[in-house]
Amino acid sequence: MQSCEISSDSTDDPLSSGFRPHRQPRIVVIGAGLAGLAATRVLLKNGFTDVTVLEASDHIGGRVQSVKNGEATLELGATWIHGANGNPVYHLAEENGLLEHTTDGERSVGRISLYTKNGVAHYQTNVGKRIPKDLVEEFSDLYNQVYELTQEFFQNGKPVCAESQNSVGVFTRDLVRKKIMEDLEDSESTKKLKLSMLQQYLKVESCESSSPSMDEVSLSEFGEWTEIPGAHYVIPEGFMKIVDLLAQDIPTRTICLCKPVRCIHWNYSAQHREVIGKGSHVKMEDNHNDNNHQRNEDPLILGQPILVECEDEEWIPADHVIVTTSLGVLKQNHEAMFSPSLPEDKVLAIEKLGISTTDKIFLEFEEPFWSPECNSIQFVWEDEAQLEQLAYPEDLWYKKICSFDVLYPPERYGYMLSGWICGQEALHMERCDDETVAETCTELLRRFTGNPDIPKPKRILRSSWGSNPYIRGSYSFTRVGSSGQDCESLAMPLPYANSTKAPPLQVLFAGEATHRKYYSTTHGALLSGQREATRLMEVYHDHKA
Repeated sequence: MQSCEISSDSTDDPLSSGFRPHRQPRIVVIGAGLAGLAATRVLLKNGFTDVTVLEASDHIGGRVQSVKNGEATLELGATWIHGANGNPVYHLAEENGLLEHTTDGERSVGRISLYTKNGVAHYQTNVGKRIPKDLVEEFSDLYNQVYELTQEFFQNGKPVCAESQNSVGVFTRDLVRKKIMEDLEDSESTKKLKLSMLQQYLKVESCESSSPSMDEVSLSEFGEWTEIPGAHYVIPEGFMKIVDLLAQDIPTRTICLCKPVRCIHWNYSAQHREVIGKGSHVKMEDNHNDNNHQRNEDPLILGQPILVECEDEEWIPADHVIVTTSLGVLKQNHEAMFSPSLPEDKVLAIEKLGISTTDKIFLEFEEPFWSPECNSIQFVWEDEAQLEQLAYPEDLWYKKICSFDVLYPPERYGYMLSGWICGQEALHMERCDDETVAETCTELLRRFTGNPDIPKPKRILRSSWGSNPYIRGSYSFTRVGSSGQDCESLAMPLPYANSTKAPPLQVLFAGEATHRKYYSTTHGALLSGQREATRLMEVYHDHKA
């Protein structure tokens, strides 16, 4: 098992006695995703030398996972830079030449999960017929009008009516249905098609929000998520290049891979000594920089209020811990992960905020069966027109697949489609083997295109964020009953400043779910890591001053 080299140059409490150059605070960062790497990078650049990153998996990057496929790179996780103006991820990519080969089609995309603005989306029904383009455009205009209304509740302080149940899905479905049925010019068959398209649009929206259903997304809070102006960008060489840039100035010995954390013992005090046991189980690694460092010395004597207990039985003392684990992991593990337990308001924030799974299914074909102008195949189930909730039994998981997008340009990707699925059905998909998923998707494509001769793909690649024990979901959303204040509560460091005389800023929290305006994004994750590192910098700067 890889062990962590820890440096310790003094036994002075870094905050009670002020900043001292010979006493570096010991900082442990949990997680080597964008937030953890961003925090570590800022700390190291500003003179903090005793920083250790604990990463549970065998690689850095968190929810960024780029996979080479011939000359192309496929993204199982983060794919797009959302917006340019003031986006730190965009500027990092631009300054390092990562966007030089981004095509014009990849620079301006309306829907955030579409690979190119070029071409036309083909809306196909489950009886193998394509919905006419003018009908699609007519419905799309109607849907977008209602979507704009969903933003007004937060942005304009508009009260939410009881009928909507404060749900984006319920509000959108009810209002769009009402407008469709009031249109006297449409035939009954046209109305049914539009009602079916509404369900498909809501599936797409769920994938983009990473929610099981838009019914679970809070209407009153929906408009707080802030879109950075500018286009959405794909990085041809892979989003992992951003991860590599963040990590390039971090010494290899700083990051410990395959190092899952079992429990963070914070506010460590005399009453815990009996539990921990006079240091007999406290394993602190030999220090190459301090020959006088004593192994197994009680952290209280060292003045450090935290012990990080790892699953390999190593105990790492620390002055500060920055927790960047995903909201999904916190939901699953927070009771066991913190001792003492988290304050009630932070637990409520974890419970109220939402996170679900959005998975991608890549299918590679020898030849395209779609026409050159087709940029996506959208699945419209005509028998779902009147359904209230889009949830399916396990054997019908495939009905939650909303579309397959064409990866563009073909000169880079070959003939590749990317399917989207979210919610509980994504977890059902993850439990299937590759052969089953490939066969199921091929049958879907044959059925919706009306082409029985579509061959099976020559390759399948798919994500599995929901069943990954170190991730447990794709990204967060504001669930009905939650608000931006819950993001703030999740981000609040422990212990609370007004509740104790214990050393401050022991446990800090970062990650996309802690950013009130940019949750669910890579720039939100990066900025949150920088925020927590800056929080520590300011405290030590104030003491030094």
